[in-house]
Amino acid sequence: MKRGKNGWEQIGWDEAFDEATRNLKAIQSKYGRNAAAVYSGNPVAHNTGSMLFNGPFIRSLRTKNRYSASSVDQLPHHYAAWFMFGHQLLIPVPDIDRSQFMLIVGANPLVSNGSLMSAPGVAKRLKALRARGGKLAVVDPRRTETAAKADQHLFIRPGTDALFLLALLHTLFNEGLVEPGRLESFTDGIDTMQRLVAPFSPEDTAAVTGIEAAAARQLARDFAGAKSAVCYGRMGVSTQAFGGLCQWLINVLNIVSGNLDRPGGAMFAASAIDILKTGTSPGHYNRWRSRARGLPEFGGELPVSTLAEEILTEGEGQIKALVTNAGNPVLSTPNGKQLETALSGLEFMLAIDIYINETTRHANIILPPATGLETEHYDLAFHLFGVRNTAKYSPAVFEAAPDAKYDWEILLELRTRMQAAGKTGKIIQRIKQSVFKRLYPPRILDLGLRLGPYGAWRRGSAAKMGLSLGKLKRNVHGIDLGPLRPCLPNRLFTPKKRINLTPEIFVTDLERLRTLLTNKPANLAEDYDLALIGRRHLRSNNTWMHNSRRLVKGPERCTLLIHPADAANRQISTGQMVAVHSRVGCITLPAEISDEMMPGVVSIPHGWGHTRPGAQPSVARQHPGASVNDITDDTRIDRLTGNAAFSGIPVRITLP
Repeated sequence: MKRGKNGWEQIGWDEAFDEATRNLKAIQSKYGRNAAAVYSGNPVAHNTGSMLFNGPFIRSLRTKNRYSASSVDQLPHHYAAWFMFGHQLLIPVPDIDRSQFMLIVGANPLVSNGSLMSAPGVAKRLKALRARGGKLAVVDPRRTETAAKADQHLFIRPGTDALFLLALLHTLFNEGLVEPGRLESFTDGIDTMQRLVAPFSPEDTAAVTGIEAAAARQLARDFAGAKSAVCYGRMGVSTQAFGGLCQWLINVLNIVSGNLDRPGGAMFAASAIDILKTGTSPGHYNRWRSRARGLPEFGGELPVSTLAEEILTEGEGQIKALVTNAGNPVLSTPNGKQLETALSGLEFMLAIDIYINETTRHANIILPPATGLETEHYDLAFHLFGVRNTAKYSPAVFEAAPDAKYDWEILLELRTRMQAAGKTGKIIQRIKQSVFKRLYPPRILDLGLRLGPYGAWRRGSAAKMGLSLGKLKRNVHGIDLGPLRPCLPNRLFTPKKRINLTPEIFVTDLERLRTLLTNKPANLAEDYDLALIGRRHLRSNNTWMHNSRRLVKGPERCTLLIHPADAANRQISTGQMVAVHSRVGCITLPAEISDEMMPGVVSIPHGWGHTRPGAQPSVARQHPGASVNDITDDTRIDRLTGNAAFSGIPVRITLP
């Protein structure tokens, strides 16, 4: 699709590829390589072809302006994994099926289906945990669907989770409950950690977190006393001003209690295709910084909170062209209206997407890939975070239309054309493309499975599984490869295969956290008396699913949840339209009064706001909602990681 003076018109693939690469090359030639930027949306991680070929395409642009949804999501997990374990993807997951105590902080797996914890049937698994005598405790500013099923729920003020985690650790060290077990022999920094937690007793932190000292101490004792225990935290602790510290401290808690790499604790999956050893970078940090704000790259990407200002800030290195792949950052990243303004000023934009949505409506060219049941799938990323070791291949149900192209074909063609220079260069790149096409996704998957830990080409006991793509195709429901197994220290990627419990980057950031102890209540500005948090819904996934009638039907879901006392003070009733103001903007949506909210805290779901002119998803436009990212603040980030700080945004409410 090409956007012209009279709207969108359909053009041929060759013309689209020609125009896209010609414009990208011209802009980079005129302004420099970094004048082109790329944004990869969340669906890329859920698409086999994109997972395999998105990286090679991005590298062909040779730009430092690389962005993705990671920095509005799980970036703190990657920081903790890289600095502690040596690989950005070596992220532990709860061994939920064998745990006797599960502490969930800022996560709602009954609705998320286990984010970074691939666990189908989460409700049954949590019910089984309690049925075998285990305990489920949830710490969250909202009594979520998961919290409602828990043995214990503690309200916490948004953005103070790191203080709470330090209070737990203080109790363990102070009461002699630290028992790392076999982990001690390959862990550095346990004694240092004891010194670091000293200023953060439950009594010192209670007034800020809202969790009474006695409750925090007893929770720590219960956690330490369980036969097996695991602490798990996700969006609520990642997308806040201290997200990096939170994910570090969760790992520390699991380690010093002896629950890392232990059945029933936090363990590491052994994926049938081991992408940690084949094909992914362990990670790197601060090789370059963003031009406008000086934020460090991690793993080759800059925080997306700075994308708009990199487009709007004039001068050398200003972004003039953007490529988006399966993303809608106008609705999914902070201060969406500012980004919308920035996109309208680009000299060229290319989108790989099936929708003309709130973001891609600004594109000059849209390349729509085959999608859904037309595509085969093997989950390269999320088998790595499974609560059991499994392998599953899903073939395409329908053949794609004759003139359709898959994601990987689009990315490969763009890569080939971007790298071609001169007649000889074009010939060389076409030869390379021919080789890549022979290594199309099924062949790459088969090779990865055969060489993987359960592969047909392995020797020893692993070879008995004899995994190959053919075997997975014959087992249409997938293959269960067994429970998670201890793998440390061999699985570590650190020098000398030792855990670094106290990386300097986290230790230094504790000084910033200590300021919360003298600034109460946390996060709130003088003119904004409520703290905003987000929430998920079972029938929604970011901005993906609002164009399905089946998934959007029913009561209004884009509402402002507010505690009865806060509503009464403002004379607000359920269903009444209210205006929610932040530093950067204002949105209007219906109120929903609920005692599941902590007093002083309100909640709005993300992914809505299908009201922009020119966006064409017809069903979504009938259920537009309001975009919470029109009031999230692009300057509120976790200063350690650069991740967006969505949780705890200061807001005020008025009646429109």
